[in-house]
Amino acid sequence: MKVKSYETFKCDAGWRTFSFLKLVTDNGIVGWSEYNESFGSPGLAGVIDALMPSVIGSDPMALEWINAVLATRSTQSRGGVVRQAIAAIENALLDIKGKALGVPVYQLFGGKIRDRIPVYWSHCGSYRMRNADLVGAPAVKTYADFTKVGAEVKAKGYRCLKTNIAIELADGTVTAYRPGFVVGRGFPERNWDDFIARSAARTVEAFRKGCGSDVGIMLDTNFHFRTEGFRRIAEAVGPTKLTWLELDAHDPQSIALIRRDSPVPIASGETLLERRDFRPYFEAYAFDTAIVDVVWNGFYESLKIAAMADVYEVNVAPHNFYGHLASAISAQFCAAVPNFRIMEIDIDSVKWRDEFFTVSPTIEDGDYVLPTGPGWGVEVNEAAVRARPPKAASGGI
Repeated sequence: MKVKSYETFKCDAGWRTFSFLKLVTDNGIVGWSEYNESFGSPGLAGVIDALMPSVIGSDPMALEWINAVLATRSTQSRGGVVRQAIAAIENALLDIKGKALGVPVYQLFGGKIRDRIPVYWSHCGSYRMRNADLVGAPAVKTYADFTKVGAEVKAKGYRCLKTNIAIELADGTVTAYRPGFVVGRGFPERNWDDFIARSAARTVEAFRKGCGSDVGIMLDTNFHFRTEGFRRIAEAVGPTKLTWLELDAHDPQSIALIRRDSPVPIASGETLLERRDFRPYFEAYAFDTAIVDVVWNGFYESLKIAAMADVYEVNVAPHNFYGHLASAISAQFCAAVPNFRIMEIDIDSVKWRDEFFTVSPTIEDGDYVLPTGPGWGVEVNEAAVRARPPKAASGGI
């Protein structure tokens, strides 16, 4: 069996673009992966195009060999979109291998430890604040609306949610605070002040009022502050008893400093690529939970990152804000690793997201039920993807 051809696909997912890689073997087996080009990874499809000549004609079962070849082809530009391109190829090859052997991908790596994956409702309220019409849900305009969403989360059986900082405007409505991503208030200095710190606490308190004390709450602050600001935000939200404060910084020692004094657990790592990027963070004891993006790193590489985290007594949680194929890939990662924390998933998305996939997730009592089919257990609906060509997207974390 050899890899014969490939094709990349992009489609309109509202405020972003969903992207997929399709590999075809000479005996007709098709492997799929999902990748993300619309937020922070420009030119990723072009990098896949540049690497695929080294894959065409190869045995898709020889995953370690192909990874070694691709690493050699890109050794002078390790990481970044190169790693993400390798990850997309790796994940599609694993889909082929699982299908060829008639087993889910997790069976290729020791089998599953769990078949129900606890999930948290990510970007909870945030998407409804920015894109309610595309989501098809009531708009979030005030802190009181966050309370209503919190009650919805509890009523639907989810045990955790994650949201983002919202600040109140003069007219009483709220808007997202995102200086690490968007030019506007707080950009580019990313300073903190008392109003922003209070706003972070008010956002969490509004959800807590709706979901009660038994539902965990995470607050994701991304790259929106520098070290001083993250420390002040952690102090401000300390009384809310967060499950974790999530943040991103490119200096391991800075996150370790924040973690040392923080009254709430710290989660980070979603933008890191390969074991080499994660190592200094583990050595600095920077994480309570290590966030691993399985779509960006590749399933096999992510397992190696999780094994490294285990040495430092750290559990891992996948970064997963994509489509249903990415969720299936992330869920199989969660099923296979012993040091698992919880899985991220976007419950809210564009109203037509389900059209792009042959299988939609089954979520029961806050658990993602693992697909049982071979490979990833989820296929891309090519006709639906082709029917919705991408529009200009601004990115949507």
